[in-house]
Amino acid sequence: MKAIQSTIEKQELEKIDKISGLLVPQKYKPLLDLTKTELAILKIKDFFQTNLSFELSLTRVSAPLIVKSGTGINDQLNGIEKPVSFKIKAMNDTKVEIVQSLAKWKRMRLADYQFKEGQGIYTDMNAIRPDEELDSIHSLYVDQWDWERVISVGDRNLKFLKSIVETIYSTVVRTEKYVSFLYSQIKPILPDKIHFIHTEELEKLYPKLTPKEREYQITKKYGAVFVIGIGSDLKNGQPHDGRSPDYDDWSSINNEKGYKGLNGDVLVYYPVLDIALELSSMGIRVDPNSLKAQLEIRGCTERKDLLFHKKLLNGKLPLSIGGGIGQSRLCMFFLRKAHIGEIQTSIWPMETREQCKKLNIFLL
Repeated sequence: MKAIQSTIEKQELEKIDKISGLLVPQKYKPLLDLTKTELAILKIKDFFQTNLSFELSLTRVSAPLIVKSGTGINDQLNGIEKPVSFKIKAMNDTKVEIVQSLAKWKRMRLADYQFKEGQGIYTDMNAIRPDEELDSIHSLYVDQWDWERVISVGDRNLKFLKSIVETIYSTVVRTEKYVSFLYSQIKPILPDKIHFIHTEELEKLYPKLTPKEREYQITKKYGAVFVIGIGSDLKNGQPHDGRSPDYDDWSSINNEKGYKGLNGDVLVYYPVLDIALELSSMGIRVDPNSLKAQLEIRGCTERKDLLFHKKLLNGKLPLSIGGGIGQSRLCMFFLRKAHIGEIQTSIWPMETREQCKKLNIFLL
């Protein structure tokens, strides 16, 4: 196992440019020029969101860019990221924040719009994450389809979660085939089925590897994987990855083996960069009991007094499942781009722009 780990570390060093932290593919050449890329992005987004909304019975709604501070509506993601905030002069210096995701806002909208079981919403979510570490797949600017759907008590189980994941993944596969039809030089590479594995199973399989190395190994093996149970501690006392305590349910027992978590990430193997690429984070959301438990585990029970949390604990919000699907990530994958900046316009360090230009990577 030590030999495997050292090999992985050597491969990682070979892939990463020491000046800018870029993942550098060998002899990279874009398959589409700038103009065709912009047109392809439009076609991909239209096709994917049309199919996704049909398959999951989702209605498109408008979304906020800013929300009031101190309401608990904005998301803390892993619990450490700080949102961009400012005061509004015309509202007596009311403090507001640019959203980081819309997980909790969407659930409140489901209640406001009185959606029924099996119905839901999706929206174009645009966010700024100033604490993001910038690299080939991470940007300050985040764009994703945020979706949320009403479920029943009987849907709060692993079988239902998997059925929704399979529906979303089939839409991804269909979209890749559509892109290949439009651009013959882009060949489909995704498997027809997605593989499911729990974080505890992944830890047992690769006990000497880091979580990211485990993801790389399992995703390269199967092509597409849904990693279940992200947020709860593993046998080593650490979670596979961080999750905020107040949207996904990562603490409930999900099967007879005692594994925890009704959430996870959709990962695909991306040969252009030789990485496991996360396309979506999603899950069955907390109910009052799991919210209380997770706030206690994370040591932030004071959040119970915030607007969102009080509504949920008082039974004013529907049970739901939801997630986010990265728009730029998805387009990057389908168009076989080497950098997310080839898909979206953002701010990058000058050294990154200079290195990308040398490597035939043209940032927007």
